[in-house]
Amino acid sequence: MPIRVVLADDHPLTRSGIAEYLKRESTLELLGEAEDGVKAWQLIQDLKPDVVLLDIRMPGLDGVSVAQKVKEAGLPTATIMLTSYDAQQYVMASLRAGAKGFVLKTVSPKELTAAISTVARGGLYLDPEVASVMGERDFDPEQLSVREREVLVLAAKGLSSKEVAGKLFISERTVQTHLASIYDKLGSKNKTEALLLALKYGVVTLEELLED
Repeated sequence: MPIRVVLADDHPLTRSGIAEYLKRESTLELLGEAEDGVKAWQLIQDLKPDVVLLDIRMPGLDGVSVAQKVKEAGLPTATIMLTSYDAQQYVMASLRAGAKGFVLKTVSPKELTAAISTVARGGLYLDPEVASVMGERDFDPEQLSVREREVLVLAAKGLSSKEVAGKLFISERTVQTHLASIYDKLGSKNKTEALLLALKYGVVTLEELLED
């Protein structure tokens, strides 16, 4: 039985490209498309898809708000956020809203299918294009020091370098030095990549990221 999907993205070219692929994939069934969050939420309520692909930034309701509504309503729909490397400020909000997947808009058709299948089964999916920044090598979580993990977790929660410094009783410059070291060790270019790679390789867990 195909996985039933709703797609929401306010960029016509992106949406049409993804939609065409979904229609051709025999393991998936595209139930509907939305160009904004309001319509996406309506489609989700009406059609109750297995999975919804949500652009993080949309007019009306953004993807995070739609995911939150799905969570609060207790609907049996898994949410995947369509994102980009510069959307770090939305990642933690998406996790809190119950998002089960993060897919870059440069994702290959094969990996998009893998993402949808994974979250439909109840798993968490992190785009391998993020992981490919550091190649196919294994990563040992022990490569990050205890202090670097602390800095990464706080930064991932949205704290500024100054706020992280205050929490850990270190200088802001020291925080920035730790972040540079973290990026280098993980092979990431920014907080979004670092967070997703850290989750993928077990450096941090969703539970500790979502702790207040």
